[in-house]
Amino acid sequence: MTVVNLNKARKARAREAAKSLAAENRVAFGRTKAEKAQAQADATRTARQLDGKRLEP
Repeated sequence: MTVVNLNKARKARAREAAKSLAAENRVAFGRTKAEKAQAQADATRTARQLDGKRLEP
């Protein structure tokens, strides 16, 4: 029978959750201003092209 310290398990689970949140934030916020501007320009260009190809009934 294995004895588990619940306090340590709770803290370990909280550390893992914090690590995953930090990884998501690095992806979301870890870009340079130039990369953000390029992504915005690409999204705008794609939206404009899609609107240009839309068929109006």
